[in-house]
Amino acid sequence: MRHSTRRALATGAFALSAALLLAGCSGGGDSPDPSSDPDGGELTPVKLQLQWLPQAQFAGYFAAIDQDYFEEEGLDVEIIPSGGDIVPQDALANGDVDFAIAWVPKVLGSIEAGANLTDIAQIFQRSGTLQVSWADSGIESVADFEGKTIGSWGFGNEWEIFAAMAAEGLDSTTVQIITQDFNMNAFLQGDIDAAQAMTYNEYAQLLETVNPDTGELYQPEDFNVISYEDTVGAMLQDAIWADTARLDSDEEYAATAVAFLKAVIKGWVYARDNPEAAALLTMENGSAWGLSHELWMMNETNKLIWPATDGIGIIDETAWQRTVDGALSAVNETGAHLITQEPPASAWSNEYIQQALDELEAEGIDLTGESFTPMNVVLEEGGN
Repeated sequence: MRHSTRRALATGAFALSAALLLAGCSGGGDSPDPSSDPDGGELTPVKLQLQWLPQAQFAGYFAAIDQDYFEEEGLDVEIIPSGGDIVPQDALANGDVDFAIAWVPKVLGSIEAGANLTDIAQIFQRSGTLQVSWADSGIESVADFEGKTIGSWGFGNEWEIFAAMAAEGLDSTTVQIITQDFNMNAFLQGDIDAAQAMTYNEYAQLLETVNPDTGELYQPEDFNVISYEDTVGAMLQDAIWADTARLDSDEEYAATAVAFLKAVIKGWVYARDNPEAAALLTMENGSAWGLSHELWMMNETNKLIWPATDGIGIIDETAWQRTVDGALSAVNETGAHLITQEPPASAWSNEYIQQALDELEAEGIDLTGESFTPMNVVLEEGGN
C-alpha cells in the first residue's frame, strides 16, 4: 500500500513549564478551608468520575473548581480521572461516586444490564466521532466501508459505526473491524483503511504529524473525513449521569444535583469565554498534551457544546430518540446488539438541568452561546 511507509504518530506530548501554566491560568486565588463554604457552613463532598484522563474535553469541570463555582454552591468536588481503568457508569452504579461523565450509548447498555442511572444533563449536543481515511482511498461515506478494514477503539465507542452501517443496510460481517489503539499509529502505518477519531483529539494528532513526502505537517486535504454527526448513526456523547434511586428518594442528593449542575454550567461558560485559560488549566490539572493540542481540543469541545439552543445541558428528545434508535439497530461483527429494548423513562430527565438553568438565568449568564465563535487554532508538530 502506498501509505505504508508514512511515519507513525508520536503519542507523547510535552507539557509546558509550571511557571507558564501558573502565569497563563486564571485561578480562583487563595481558597478557603475546603471543609467550609464562604458563608461558614459545611461543604457537601461530591465525587465526579470522568470517563478519561484530564484534558480539555473536561475543561468545564476543572474550571468550576478553579473559579470556585462549586464552592459557591456549597460543594467540595473531587474529580476522578479514568484512563480506561474505570468504567464511569459502573463506578456510579456501585456507589463509588456521586456523578459520572459517560457517552449515552455506553450507559444505555449498562441500563439494560441492570444499572439504575439517569442522564441529568447532556453537555455535548453533537457527536464528535469521525472516521478518517486517506484522500485517495475511495472511502467517502459509510456505504464505502464494505470490504474495508475499519478501525475502532471498542469499549463501547464502536456503536456509532455499527448504527451508521445498519442505516446503510451494510451487514457488519462484510466489514473487517480492527481494534485500534487510542492514537493514529496503525492508520499512519497503513494497517487500517479508515480510523476512528474524535474531532478534538485523534484528528488533531494527524494534523500535527509531519508528512514524510513533503516534510510539512499533514493538511486536511490529505484525508477524507466522515462525521457521524452527519449520519443516521450519530449518538449523544458526554452526559452527566446521576443515581436514579437516590434522585427519587434523597432530597438532599437531588438538591446537590442542581447545585452541581449550576457550577458545571458556569464552568463551561468560563471555558467558552476563556478558551486559552481553560486549555492551560487542564494542563495544570494533569493533561500530558502540549499547548497547541489542548487549544485545539478546547476549541473543538466548545463546538460540540455551543451554541446550545435550549440552554446548555438540556436533553433534546429527538436527539435522545435518535441515539436509542441507533442503539437498537446496531449489530456488531459478532452479531451482538447494544440494547434490545427501549430504555425506561427514568433514563433521562430535564428536571434538574432546567432548574439549574432557571436559577442561573436570573444572574444574566449567557446559557445558549448563540454568538459563540470558534477560535482559529494553529497546530504545532507533536501538538506542542
